[in-house]
Amino acid sequence: IIVSGGRPGPAPQPQPGDLVIACDRGYRYCAGLGLQPDLFIGDFDSYDGAVDPAVPVERLQPEKDDTDTGHAIRHALDQGYRTLILVCALGGRLDHTLANIQNAASAAAEGANVTILDEREEITFLTGGTLRLPRRKGWGLSVFSLTDRCTGVCLRGVKYRLEDAVLTNRVPLGVSNEFAAPEAEISLTQGILMIAQTKK
Repeated sequence: IIVSGGRPGPAPQPQPGDLVIACDRGYRYCAGLGLQPDLFIGDFDSYDGAVDPAVPVERLQPEKDDTDTGHAIRHALDQGYRTLILVCALGGRLDHTLANIQNAASAAAEGANVTILDEREEITFLTGGTLRLPRRKGWGLSVFSLTDRCTGVCLRGVKYRLEDAVLTNRVPLGVSNEFAAPEAEISLTQGILMIAQTKK
C-alpha cells in the first residue's frame, strides 16, 4: 500500500505481510487513514514535520529523475511485492497524477497487479489476457491505451462493445462506457490498457 501526496482518499486496511509506504505528504494522510507506515520515502518538499523514530526513512534528494511515489513503487517491486495499491495518488498536481499513472503502468508492464484507488475512481491496468469486472451501480468505465497501440481489444458486457479493436494513445475511443451486464469483460492481445472505473 503506497500512500502518495495527492487528493486524500480511502485506503484498504493492511493484512499480515503487507507493506505500507508513506510518500512525503502521504505520511500526514496515514494517521487519518488508520495506517501505520512501515517506511517513509520522500524528499521532504511537501512534508516538513517529524517522523516517528520507529519508521525507517529513505530520504531522497529533491533533484531526481522520478517522483517519491515512483521510488516507492520501485522499492516495493525490488522487495518482491507484486500487488500494489496506490492511494491519495490522484488529484492535486496534474503532473504528479500523470507521473503516478505512468509509474503504475510501468509496474504493470513488469507483471505487477496495480490499482490506484480514490473515492470516485478505481484505476487498473491490463497488459494482456482478460480482466473481468463486476457491475457497480452508479459507476461507469473507460479504457485508454497507454502505449502507441493496444491491439486485439475486446469489451463485452458493456453498452459500447468492441471486438478485436485497435486503440491508440491519441484518440480516446474507449472513454465513457457503461456496464450492460452483471460483469464486464475486457481483453487485449498487446499493449498497456488503463481501465478507469468512475463513480457518476
